[in-house]
Amino acid sequence: QVQLVESGGGLVQAGGSPRLSCAASGGTFSRYAMGWFRQAPGKDREFVAAISWSGGNTYYADSVKGRFTISRDNAKSTVYLQMSSLKPEDTAVYYCAAKLRGTGTELGSLYDYWGQGTQVTVSS
Repeated sequence: QVQLVESGGGLVQAGGSPRLSCAASGGTFSRYAMGWFRQAPGKDREFVAAISWSGGNTYYADSVKGRFTISRDNAKSTVYLQMSSLKPEDTAVYYCAAKLRGTGTELGSLYDYWGQGTQVTVSS
């Protein structure tokens, strides 16, 4: 069983550059592809970014491409989401997820474990 704990959210001004972290425990972190998803009030959960187990492959939603960067440190069992040029429409609860097999994917249903989420609120 893998536990995921997100941190780094909060109230941020538009244009800000916070970094989210997701610390994993209870499993072999390097075996998992990792993803970030978000859910805004009244909307469905949506894919943000994913990274392969090695960090060699990354994937982004078009809405964040060029503004967000996903990375991982397998020695620290942590995945990061560096956000920049934030917009009010980026306001959401951000979740990290772990996928045991294969590479990262935008399909949330294929992930095996999820964190509890961290709120990011972008003020204009």
